[in-house]
Amino acid sequence: MRPRGLPPLLVVLLGCWASVSAQTDATPAVTTEGLNSTEAALATFGTFPSTRPPGTPRAPGPSSGPRPTPVTDVAVLCVCDLSPAQCDINCCCDPDCSSVDFSVFSACSVPVVTGDSQFCSQKAVIYSLNFTANPPQRVFELVDQINPSIFCIHITNYKPALSFINPEVPDENNFDTLMKTSDGFTLNAESYVSFTTKLDIPTAAKYEYGVPLQTSDSFLRFPSSLTSSLCTDNNPAAFLVNQAVKCTRKINLEQCEEIEALSMAFYSSPEILRVPDSRKKVPITVQSIVIQSLNKTLTRREDTDVLQPTLVNAGHFSLCVNVVLEVKYSLTYTDAGEVTKADLSFVLGTVSSVVVPLQQKFEIHFLQENTQPVPLSGNPGYVVGLPLAAGFQPHKGSGIIQTTNRYGQLTILHSTTEQDCLALEGVRTPVLFGYTMQSGCKLRLTGALPCQLVAQKDSCQLPGALVIEVKWTKYGSLLNPQAKIVNVTANLISSSFPEANSGNERTILISTAVTFVDVSAPAEAGFRAPPAINARLPFNFFFPFV
Repeated sequence: MRPRGLPPLLVVLLGCWASVSAQTDATPAVTTEGLNSTEAALATFGTFPSTRPPGTPRAPGPSSGPRPTPVTDVAVLCVCDLSPAQCDINCCCDPDCSSVDFSVFSACSVPVVTGDSQFCSQKAVIYSLNFTANPPQRVFELVDQINPSIFCIHITNYKPALSFINPEVPDENNFDTLMKTSDGFTLNAESYVSFTTKLDIPTAAKYEYGVPLQTSDSFLRFPSSLTSSLCTDNNPAAFLVNQAVKCTRKINLEQCEEIEALSMAFYSSPEILRVPDSRKKVPITVQSIVIQSLNKTLTRREDTDVLQPTLVNAGHFSLCVNVVLEVKYSLTYTDAGEVTKADLSFVLGTVSSVVVPLQQKFEIHFLQENTQPVPLSGNPGYVVGLPLAAGFQPHKGSGIIQTTNRYGQLTILHSTTEQDCLALEGVRTPVLFGYTMQSGCKLRLTGALPCQLVAQKDSCQLPGALVIEVKWTKYGSLLNPQAKIVNVTANLISSSFPEANSGNERTILISTAVTFVDVSAPAEAGFRAPPAINARLPFNFFFPFV
């Protein structure tokens, strides 16, 4: 039905003009719900002419269809928030950052956060920092952003196309409905059995290298310095990552009893999950408490009861006793990636007003279960007589997992009086830095012991010797040079032996050797270059002689 008194051609042209005007003219939005297409066109045509100055971009006008609803709320979207429960540097949208963190920011790494850039009009959040405030503050501004591109989504008639559709999983309630809507399918008994078998198999959960240690409520907190020397309590402890850090904490001595980071309970109360997302918990056991006095003397307590910081008035000044100065974690794990034991040691001290701010020390070490720990070489250089620091890499690109087990380091064959390789299977000798070593054993080949490595007809290709050459050099100061390994070469020497017939036997010698070669360059004392004299005389210095 068209308006009364207008010819049909005028109505068609009027509708076309209104459609173009809705895309280009910056007129106020007009609600057209409940109107037909002709009435909507007349309503748009009836608006007042635009008073937009020349050259001003045109905003999207009224639409005759549904507008796309943003799936993501840009006010809570933060693409630079990478660390859980920890403030990321220069990430102004990180909810874990406080005014103290903003004071060390240089700028916002992501100043503008928007949703889908294909929409013609969308919400945007602009972040900035107000450094004039004390302390610095984050400025949050939510604005409407207009897409200047002519290829943008202004009207959508199929909202599910804006996001991925979650498939409906069949169950006993909707199975009949899905059978009617589908084109039909056949059920394979073999695939059904394999599918149900996979569902019944629980996923193997274990800790991997670098994964944060989970607790009953969050993760095990290991304070450390972030961007400055100040302590940050939201740093997670990572599995198999040994750490030893020192940081400074600014405290108000009058409020020492209320600061959680100064109390033993803050470090001993969490319970570590045995494996990630598990219900089995490993409590943290306090093994020792050492009291440090103001004159630095140490006294070990006989009991391991949890002590609380206490403020004591001593004359004209105040003291806070039982303050945590050092924390040492010792976690025991299995080769299956499970945490089985957690020990904790404290050093408590007395803090006075003259030592504020307070310096704290935190350490965490991992020990493998049923192993014999051994001290490694020095830091940073190697020490003669200590094992070579070695480890294994689970997969390419990951970190190297280093073990403190003596027999988990770089080892060679162990020599005994029996000299029987099969009797000594699994017994190894660690390679010690600076020690040239050679060991071996005898292997008897009989008819009952067939050769598995056949290289030629009627012969065995067996590894007979392993020669390891370690090249090292001295670096650092001439007064205290440090040993550094620059190259390790391993040569495997194989030999061919005729395969022993039934009733005959042959004895071969399997040997390993390690040699250390010093490739240090001759030390040359360095001197500073003499200063250059850049003297300039005035142009009339030799007047009147020149």
